[in-house]
Amino acid sequence: MPKLKTHRGAAKRFKKTGTGKFVRASAFKRHILTSKTTKSKRQMRGTQEVSPSDADRIARMLPYK
Repeated sequence: MPKLKTHRGAAKRFKKTGTGKFVRASAFKRHILTSKTTKSKRQMRGTQEVSPSDADRIARMLPYK
């Protein structure tokens, strides 16, 4: 069987946990942070789990992760 190529853009954005779930960084945290509240910026820290509807697509893009 031919090998599958990893989607390099997805490989840089998503990480697989030990239990097999995918995690991602929060959006809207790059610039214009002065207009955002401290609470919203604090809640955007760290990683979040990918939604189940997107997890299937990401799993196909990252076959060996």
